[in-house]
Amino acid sequence: MSGTVLLPWRLVLASASPRRRQLLQGLDLPLEITHVEIDETPPPGMPNDAVAEHLARQKADAFTGSLAPDQVLITADTTVLIDGRLLNKPEDAADARRMLGILSGRTHAVVTGVCLRTAERTLSFADVARVTFATLSEAEIAYYVDRHHPLDKAGAYGVQDWVGYVAVERIAGSFYTVMGLPMHRVYAGLKELAGR
Repeated sequence: MSGTVLLPWRLVLASASPRRRQLLQGLDLPLEITHVEIDETPPPGMPNDAVAEHLARQKADAFTGSLAPDQVLITADTTVLIDGRLLNKPEDAADARRMLGILSGRTHAVVTGVCLRTAERTLSFADVARVTFATLSEAEIAYYVDRHHPLDKAGAYGVQDWVGYVAVERIAGSFYTVMGLPMHRVYAGLKELAGR
């Protein structure tokens, strides 16, 4: 059965995230990495729960390369929402500590938006997971920020890091959505694009 091919795609991930690369490698499809730059400021008035999918589409639009008929460009963005507020990437260590203080002992939403683009079609969606944190002390928050430098992460944390081990009590939804790519939805989208 080693010659079985489930999907015809070669994947092109436009992301600097090692976590997204690791997740896509798990699909057993050829994968290459590229990079796009966009302004991640959401448009005024956009609902916060729509920002992640909007930014994923913006990243796909910013890709200037050409795609072969068997290639799929994958872009994604993850946001954290609590009390109607959007927690994007922290500006500095103090901002990271502030964000983690807000999340401590509470439940928040993680929204990951994804855009899949072929030479002929574009498909985008967002997936939501709800994450409940245990209460973190100021010392624990400071330790995590100083030791793990989560400045490149929405909400100032990575679920696969130390803080995920000690603080995440419950996840309603996909763990991979929190990690930055809802793999079940990505796979379903790749099947849809292949007409399967």
